[in-house]
Amino acid sequence: MFKPISKEIREEIIAKVKEGQKVLSLASQYGISDKTIYQWLARLATPQITWVKYNRLRKENEELKRIIGMMALDIEQGKKRKIRSSFGQ
Repeated sequence: MFKPISKEIREEIIAKVKEGQKVLSLASQYGISDKTIYQWLARLATPQITWVKYNRLRKENEELKRIIGMMALDIEQGKKRKIRSSFGQ
């Protein structure tokens, strides 16, 4: 059966894991599943991103792709010009 674990105990367990104690020993000591502790750690490891930040990064990514496309086109046109000029000589 599911039993809620207080924020203080959760933070205490996470601190002990960060200090180097084993997850399995802490899980048995506190009477909780090791999977629960690993889920807590996973949430801490992956930062939560807001929609505003997501949209800003998406727009920035699109702009960078556009710039790279323009640069690739300029390089390709430069190669064609170089080839044409070498035939003209």
